[in-house]
Amino acid sequence: MEGLKRAAVFCILICNGSFLLLKRSKEPNKGKLVPPGGKIEPFESPNDAVIREVKEETGLEINDITLCGILTETSPTSYNWISYIYVAHIQHTIIENCDEGEFHWVHKTNLPDIDTPPTDMYIYQFVAEEKQFIFNALFDQTLTMLEMTDELSGQILFKKENPIK
Repeated sequence: MEGLKRAAVFCILICNGSFLLLKRSKEPNKGKLVPPGGKIEPFESPNDAVIREVKEETGLEINDITLCGILTETSPTSYNWISYIYVAHIQHTIIENCDEGEFHWVHKTNLPDIDTPPTDMYIYQFVAEEKQFIFNALFDQTLTMLEMTDELSGQILFKKENPIK
């Protein structure tokens, strides 16, 4: 049904202060740097899905993962997601590119300078501070983020001034 939330997982892979990110070759977020991940398959737990997705996209077998938060994205378009966000610490390695895009190691000090979805900088900040989160992000019909709130603290992290209706 149109507008129903789709479930996904993402895993922030970290090694010595650097994040392994995928420059997407497909929509959504084509051209942006994102953590590896994807849709949760029918009858699959989020934990199993993140292990599978990381293996499919990077070739890495991860087992020591930590759920750090949940991101809910809501828009009046077909872009509506609930994403489970995990972290795994790994050894530095060269990762072959996959059909989803090209992998890049990005040091945490360079994260503010990369092209990434607007929600992700807040995720990286909370991950760096080892704070759990439940983020609720609202978008308009052009997928411009209007507001983002951390439901655990009630803190409004972002609010677009004068949104176009």
